[in-house]
Amino acid sequence: MNNNDTHFIHSAAIVELGAKIGDRTRGWAFSHILPGAVVGSDCNICDHVFIENDVLVGDRVTIKCGVQLWDGLRVGDDVFIGPNVTFTNDRFPRSRQRPSEFKQTHINNRASIGANATILPGLTIGEGAMVGAGSVVTRSIPANAIVVGNPARITGYVDAGHQEKSPLEAARDSENSQISRVGGVSLIALPCHKDMRGELSVGTFASDFPFLPQRFFIVYNVPSREVRGQHAHHLCHQFLICTQGSIRVLADDGKVRQEFLLNRPDIGLYLPPMIWAEQFSYSADASLLVFASHNYDPQDYIRDYTIFTTTAGSKQ
Repeated sequence: MNNNDTHFIHSAAIVELGAKIGDRTRGWAFSHILPGAVVGSDCNICDHVFIENDVLVGDRVTIKCGVQLWDGLRVGDDVFIGPNVTFTNDRFPRSRQRPSEFKQTHINNRASIGANATILPGLTIGEGAMVGAGSVVTRSIPANAIVVGNPARITGYVDAGHQEKSPLEAARDSENSQISRVGGVSLIALPCHKDMRGELSVGTFASDFPFLPQRFFIVYNVPSREVRGQHAHHLCHQFLICTQGSIRVLADDGKVRQEFLLNRPDIGLYLPPMIWAEQFSYSADASLLVFASHNYDPQDYIRDYTIFTTTAGSKQ
């Protein structure tokens, strides 16, 4: 394909007739784009990149050297794909046996994938997520999560901080409420009584809780790689207490996100409505007690992060 005024294709690259290439996109030496592929504007396709037919690539995407994008891949805008990242589209490949259709893999807007990572088919890499170099991604990744390892596990969230200070110290140092960067969210220290017989933590709903609970539930025996929550509520308030072990909680108001460490039964985390929350890094012995202001109502849940940010923005 010859170069024109809208994009640049290196003389050693191959762009098959029928491929759609956006304005100002650059395709460098030995890249090869098949006829059905669609590549957006302002992309940088580096050396030795192969793009198959049923592939959609958004705008301002960087694809570093040695990457193959196979049928079924959907790449959003502003995505970074590091060198030698490996995508797959068939969980049970056999020579000369082609499935009736390939699983779609979605790399959402602003996600970054580090060098030599491997992405299994049919997964979604959430908006703004970061995959560490060399990671093997076997499960879908929430928006803004940072994952590393084999299999890849969540170690934190982008721009959320990483709390290492004891939540007891953090809360008590600021007169029973940690200063939170997330609107309405706070860590609250509950009364704790100690003597030679042990320790007792107590809470009075009328004075220690920001709301009157209507129900409670307990989460336990969670494999450490699992992520729970991943939703917000329209109306329901929640109060989280880790009665044993430790967990990390992400709280996100649509503009600011922050990570909280819960590892004592005399510290509670208050989550008001319209806060996106995720719990991760459960210790093997973790037990999470949650008090809720409302009875269970599936209509009260917002389970899509994009819908949440849109809804939260409209209420601010």
